[in-house]
Amino acid sequence: MVTMLEASLIKRLAQAEGFELVGVAPAVPVQPEAAWYQEWVRRGFAATMGYLKDHRAKLRNEVNLLLSSSKSIICLGKSYNAPGTATGISRYAWGEDYHRVMRRALKRLVRRLQEYARFEYRIGVDTLPLLERVYARRAGLGWIGKNTCLINEKQGSWFFLGEILISVEIEPDAPPPERCGTCRRCIDACPTQALVQIDGRWELDSGKCISYLTIEHRGEIDPALRPGMGNHLFGCDICQDVCPWNRRAPVTAEPAFQPKNAAVQLAELAALSEDEFRERFRGTAVLRAKYDGFRRNMDIVMENARVMGAGGPA
Repeated sequence: MVTMLEASLIKRLAQAEGFELVGVAPAVPVQPEAAWYQEWVRRGFAATMGYLKDHRAKLRNEVNLLLSSSKSIICLGKSYNAPGTATGISRYAWGEDYHRVMRRALKRLVRRLQEYARFEYRIGVDTLPLLERVYARRAGLGWIGKNTCLINEKQGSWFFLGEILISVEIEPDAPPPERCGTCRRCIDACPTQALVQIDGRWELDSGKCISYLTIEHRGEIDPALRPGMGNHLFGCDICQDVCPWNRRAPVTAEPAFQPKNAAVQLAELAALSEDEFRERFRGTAVLRAKYDGFRRNMDIVMENARVMGAGGPA
């Protein structure tokens, strides 16, 4: 058994487990991004998402508090770009809940790596208090675009991120150049103007973001923001749909991400009872909105459709 892991071996095994993107970043604090994050929270851009601004906010740059022996972070991306057209449900929720799919694949990868070396590790799938897009950028997976998504030149932005904090020092990759240029299609296309420029950087004001409003937010939605929600029942893909880097993004072959909820009929969903809602979206991310949130979103979407049918604005 070898005592170290080569980056080339890691990438080969990761690709065999279905990860289209893989790279390595040092497990060290990141600046100035960590300071930017704290400022983002201070401005109130985390809205009501307590998990982004409680004690875990200060942990997001303390990698060694997550795994004291960590020396490297293996960053991975898995495409969810399933075939289909835009609907009222965000593309990432068309198939099985990505947390399960990603965690299974990461565990398989760890087992493969353990055939070559002994190490301590910790897996993250959108669950650890980690600045994962920052580390993914440093691992060479892509650059952070004006829409705040991580964008890969060949894969676009339709992918989930996962991490393996590992107690092995691995040769790191380098971040790619930023390639958004003067394009501002995502900024101009956002119906609620959730992308704002701060000190030359584009940031997301979550309190205005349709994804936040339809998924994370509990209670009533500001009437001024409701028309901008259009037909969005769960999530929003507008800033990714208009991104030029997604025009030729490959379609995923992952069976778990094939569309189950791509083609939705408004009348059918509006008639769902709570039990029927749970059964209809069992095993998918849509359940995160809960039935009350889904019904609230449905009422807004139906009102928007009524206004549009009467010739009013959307």
